[in-house]
Amino acid sequence: MTDRPITAATRCAAVIGTPIRHSLSPVLFNAAFAASGLDWVFLAFEVPDGEAPTATAGVRSLGLDGLSVTMPHKTAIISALDQLTDDAAELGAVNCVARLGARLVGHNTDGAGLLDSLRIDEGIDIAGRSVVVVGAGGAARAVTRALGGAGAGSVVVVNRSPERAERAAALAGSVGAVAPPVSVADAEIVINATPLGMGIVTTTAGEPEPLPVDPGLLGPGQIYVDLIYHPPVTPMIAAARERGARTVNGLGMLIHQAAHAFRLWTNEEPSLEAMSGAALAALLHRPESD
Repeated sequence: MTDRPITAATRCAAVIGTPIRHSLSPVLFNAAFAASGLDWVFLAFEVPDGEAPTATAGVRSLGLDGLSVTMPHKTAIISALDQLTDDAAELGAVNCVARLGARLVGHNTDGAGLLDSLRIDEGIDIAGRSVVVVGAGGAARAVTRALGGAGAGSVVVVNRSPERAERAAALAGSVGAVAPPVSVADAEIVINATPLGMGIVTTTAGEPEPLPVDPGLLGPGQIYVDLIYHPPVTPMIAAARERGARTVNGLGMLIHQAAHAFRLWTNEEPSLEAMSGAALAALLHRPESD
């Protein structure tokens, strides 16, 4: 990290969401800006639900040079933007806003972030692989679309709601399908795109939440990917390891989706090493219950 002073010429980017105090985005982006020697700063703004259009007007009037968008604004912000990429339009969700002249363009870098995490960090090529995606929410939809576009052999969506599963699977194109949870046993790669498996204690029963998949369906030769990054070893990851499966958590996806945003805003290549080191240092001091 450098001691570059913030001046009137410093360019500013930010993330909006609620709650936002646990966001790692300021850590990631400020580390990347410092490593690249760029006179940029990244801030986090708590924006209440329903106020995304107002915040976007602020981005325009204040001249912010980049915006990250997290829950609950990924869909609500669309009406306030001038243009969407194909990914953002088909997913109906935006996690990154970049300037194109005077226009604000909505992007969705989540799917690309996962693919880069698997390819660059783990050496995993998706092409021809059989993949099961657990969940059908926003993250699952982004991942499913990216997998289909990357040439996966099959992308099977497992979800409690058949209707939502069908809509998510359709994003993978001809390789998309819906199947029951037992299909996990036949997959080369299993991706948990739900919040389940963090080990959170329920308020009613006082017991940990259920795991997203039955660990008994996993075994050696399979890869289990959890989009959760904190804690780094969830109960589900621990169970998958006990069954002999290779495991990957969601920190790489978080870093790489941010790296895509960095490129869009600055036209520079970020230091993935600096971003990863800063994120790991921040998580090291964060209680697992946060």
